[in-house]
Amino acid sequence: MTKSQVAFHGRRRGFAYVWWPGRYVRSDVPAVLSIALRSRIDSPRFKSVVSPYPGLWMHHLELHSEDQLDPEVAGWLRQARDEAG
Repeated sequence: MTKSQVAFHGRRRGFAYVWWPGRYVRSDVPAVLSIALRSRIDSPRFKSVVSPYPGLWMHHLELHSEDQLDPEVAGWLRQARDEAG
């Protein structure tokens, strides 16, 4: 954990990050979950999906309530953890 985010790591790299936008910019979003995957997932649930470098896609999900942490999100996190080693 850092002052700016909570990071979840596999053996080889980080696979998920939670951060709080209101600490840095004016925002009504309580938290953002960023999930690192080898391939892009197209879902309207993601606020944005970017590729910081070849072979890695960051999927950003705005979290307004814990109900959003459902089985679909758990599956994405499991996939990201498996890919991170």
